[in-house]
Amino acid sequence: MEILKTENLGKTYGQGETEVKALRNVSFSMQKGEFAAVVGESGSGKSTLLNCIGGLDVPTVGRVYINGEDLFAMKENNRTVFRRRNIGFIFQSFHLIAELNVEQNLIFPLLLDHVRPDMGQVGELLEVLNLKERRKHLPGQLSGGQQQRVAIGRALITRPALVLADEPTGNLDSKNSRDVMELLFQAARHYQQTVLMITHNQNLAASADRVLRITDGALTELGGTRQ
Repeated sequence: MEILKTENLGKTYGQGETEVKALRNVSFSMQKGEFAAVVGESGSGKSTLLNCIGGLDVPTVGRVYINGEDLFAMKENNRTVFRRRNIGFIFQSFHLIAELNVEQNLIFPLLLDHVRPDMGQVGELLEVLNLKERRKHLPGQLSGGQQQRVAIGRALITRPALVLADEPTGNLDSKNSRDVMELLFQAARHYQQTVLMITHNQNLAASADRVLRITDGALTELGGTRQ
């Protein structure tokens, strides 16, 4: 089942002498349960790609389809609701709410959408992320790796069609990076999530199903890495 499809996606900033083509004719698709990594040099267009796919930035040309829905054919308010319900975001910075404990941070996206949390599912997710013993802790009482696991759980709690991860281990040391990535892979497999991750770490990229490279805004497929 096709979850994500981009068609001739392009993004241009500025004009004339200051014009920068951040994305050029990007077309690719992802199937349900697939885990893909996007690699590239700093400034190559990786974050622009993720922001356009996530509806955080509007492409200059091209289309983005998520679950068959044309993201930019929607009115802005509708796109905001669709994004909240269908796309999970994991950023380099954890963006947890300091006054809320682990469990409350986890279910916050559901409350935004006026959805009553299924506490059985919440407990299962806490178990998958090795956070069950920390469910009542505040973010300030957690390590960086534990905080990022909460952020991963928050992205997964709505069972979104697509999870977008932008350098999710960028603020972590190498051991925590490995641990967090292993948990992200496990959680994605457990819930059959489709994940598109940006990373500069070639070792982390090598664990994905597919690796895509962006160079000067153009995307090339480097192929699969896992059997």
